[in-house]
Amino acid sequence: MKLTIFAAGSRGDIQPCVALARGLQAAGDSVCLAAPQDFAAFVEGNGVAFRPLRGDVQQIMAGDTGREFMESGGSNPLKSVRAMRAMLGPIALQMAEDAYAACEDADAIICLGVLGAFGSAIAQALGRPLLNVEPTPLLPTRAFPAASWPIQRNLGGWHNRLSGIAMLWVIWQWYGPFVNEFRRRLSLPATSAAGFMRDLRATPLIGAYSPTLIPHPPDWPPSVHITGYLFLDEHAGWQPPPDLLAFLDAGDPPIYIGFGSMAGRDPAGMAALVVEALALCGRRGLLLTGWGGLHAGDVPESIFVLDAAPHSWLFPRMAAVVHHGGAGTTAEGLRAGVPAVVVPFLFDQPFWGARIEALGVGPAPIPRKKLTAARLAGAIHRAASDAAMQARARACGEAIRAEDGVAGAVAVVRSYCRTPDQEGVRTR
Repeated sequence: MKLTIFAAGSRGDIQPCVALARGLQAAGDSVCLAAPQDFAAFVEGNGVAFRPLRGDVQQIMAGDTGREFMESGGSNPLKSVRAMRAMLGPIALQMAEDAYAACEDADAIICLGVLGAFGSAIAQALGRPLLNVEPTPLLPTRAFPAASWPIQRNLGGWHNRLSGIAMLWVIWQWYGPFVNEFRRRLSLPATSAAGFMRDLRATPLIGAYSPTLIPHPPDWPPSVHITGYLFLDEHAGWQPPPDLLAFLDAGDPPIYIGFGSMAGRDPAGMAALVVEALALCGRRGLLLTGWGGLHAGDVPESIFVLDAAPHSWLFPRMAAVVHHGGAGTTAEGLRAGVPAVVVPFLFDQPFWGARIEALGVGPAPIPRKKLTAARLAGAIHRAASDAAMQARARACGEAIRAEDGVAGAVAVVRSYCRTPDQEGVRTR
């Protein structure tokens, strides 16, 4: 069976799709991943065929508009609409057209759920089955507030469900005009926010997160399959630099601090705040700069600065991890079995911070706008010294390590699709 996976976004969006592609290839399927051009080396380096999409998402988020959005507009759904349209405008249709071309010879299409409106248009135009995959819950439910909703307290079933509907409406507002222009070019009728929501609910969905954190809500359809995280274990051939090993051996396990691409408009200032927080709580630190993240200058000997390293190798060696709450980083921290301090900036990050707090495997998240060195120091101290929290984190890590999300997701794909010699590809 020939499959095309269509994804765009940050590394946390692309990496689970690479893991799924590798799992499907191991099961005998032919898979290509259509993603923004800047992920070519990453995808191909993991042995997955790559089809480039025009538009550099990392460059957009690292630019002035993207950094301003991370600082101000990302936590407000209504304010996010204008900013997202401005950022998506130059690239949305180009990416959709390239994705269509990448799917033309596929027997079935797998699409990142947040891009489901584009995926649905491609699948309809080509007459192909479609499955969505999503590293963060997407469908409305009474069980918990929607990811990206500003209020992450559980105020009851009606609030939770309405927050999910509202966030899907916001997502539609981000790119609805581009979707309908794309549909027009494909000679398809226009759709709406309501149509987008109906399509999402009707399309089989792989929930690429752990049932340990998010059991299947009773009001989700059975076509939603929570398989467990789609981990990509990259560190098998990775060799840590000697100075990193020397640092780790020189004292107690350090505190990992890294915010991926989320350092905002003042990465040097964020790095200075982090250095101050570590000094206040008397902890050694490992600072990961990231592709759009922290800019560290002179640091004390108690802090090691690293450009990049596999989280799956680093996190089990830490006393605690401080991060932005991205879905992929959250997953790796939970799997490692160490407490987490989440500093959310935007989108689904407050949601994952709230889940970590609810599980008791980390203190309350500290929103970026409320972050101070003293608050961060207090949260780090609790995460690294609370024995009960550490025990819960270890138990959560054991449960997640016992799951096999990739195998589960491959089984879901195969349950909805047959090979062409079995009466053609189908959906169930």
